[in-house]
Amino acid sequence: MIVFYPNILQKPHTFMGLFLSALGLMMIFEGIPYFSAPSQVKVFAEKIGKVPDKILRILGFALMLAGLTIIYLGRSFFEND
Repeated sequence: MIVFYPNILQKPHTFMGLFLSALGLMMIFEGIPYFSAPSQVKVFAEKIGKVPDKILRILGFALMLAGLTIIYLGRSFFEND
């Protein structure tokens, strides 16, 4: 009997490396505003409380879709497999 295992399961170190790279990159991008303009971050934090929840949900969903699209395109066009 032949059992198909996706490539990601055959190479767990590849997945963990990708995950840690993505996590590190996210932390770098999250840290840039706090390092470069901490006073502006505080002003923005005060203003974001006034934005309605519905708008924040729509914005969050749109950003997640954009991120997934970028990941999909990057993996489909630049994978070595």
